[in-house]
Amino acid sequence: MPQNVLVTGGAGYIGSHACKALAAAGYVPVTYDNLSTGWREAVKYGPLEEGDLMDRAHLDAVFARHQPVAVMHFAALSQVGEAMREPGKYWRGNVGASLSLIEAAVAAGCLDFVFSSTCATYGDHDGVVLDEQTPQTPLNAYGASKRAIEDMLKDFGASDGLRSVVFRYFNVAGADPEAEVGEFHDPETHLIPLILDAVDGKRPALTIHGTDYPTPDGTCIRDYVHVMDLVEAHVLGLEWLRGRESARGAEVFCLGTGSGFSVREVIDQAKLATNRPVPVTEGPRREGDAVQLVSGSKRAGEVLGWQAKRSTLPQMIGDAWRWHQTGGYGRA
Repeated sequence: MPQNVLVTGGAGYIGSHACKALAAAGYVPVTYDNLSTGWREAVKYGPLEEGDLMDRAHLDAVFARHQPVAVMHFAALSQVGEAMREPGKYWRGNVGASLSLIEAAVAAGCLDFVFSSTCATYGDHDGVVLDEQTPQTPLNAYGASKRAIEDMLKDFGASDGLRSVVFRYFNVAGADPEAEVGEFHDPETHLIPLILDAVDGKRPALTIHGTDYPTPDGTCIRDYVHVMDLVEAHVLGLEWLRGRESARGAEVFCLGTGSGFSVREVIDQAKLATNRPVPVTEGPRREGDAVQLVSGSKRAGEVLGWQAKRSTLPQMIGDAWRWHQTGGYGRA
């Protein structure tokens, strides 16, 4: 008999792909989303419960109605620039909402919890492959709020037996290879969809923010993980948790390829994948951008058996381009 998993943010980019992966693994994903940044059309693999995480009464009713065996928590505010301008919004929207969710899960006896964190909890560690032991020194309220939620999960593990898996990762890219769901933000801030918008004439050009970094081509380097690899890790983490009923506390895993690509390398690959030119303008560095951020995943491989099978630039950009050509949500 299929078992329900409550997926917060299931109408968003990563959450919708997680719902597809959960359905393929035999679960019923129950999306909980306020649709502030998510898309109703992205909820295709299970029921939608429209609501806010701060609405504890509604959360309690959802837990009672669906009786999920686990929670997969993606819902979050995630714009770094906004977090620097409006930190209170992030402490309320991320920490306050997550506390409401965790308390509701514990009250319902739903003690398996998979949390989508971020390598932004580390802050600036240029040139280092980030792992689970790297010191956390976040530079803004986004990273700090995610670190605080990690701490909450540990505390509720000690007090109430909550079992959690925490995944930290940087740049998620690509789309469902069957183009049923994909990446569609409004406004868009991620490099690959911005490139594809420029290719397709939906914006005049892509702006490269900084060309004087100490890298081979002068542009900064990031680690990219295919969204389907990422959500596979979340399903593996869930199943690992469910096999450890006597355990408690939070286990942390980094998800990355251990190598990175520069902005110019991504642009060059997009030219090949689309067979079109990419119009580009060059601008100054953005405040807070590190030279190189790369995340390893050795522990995820050893403990969960996870591998980043699709996380090559040709695969990620090719899948993203296929999705992009569908027109996205609400404009196909």
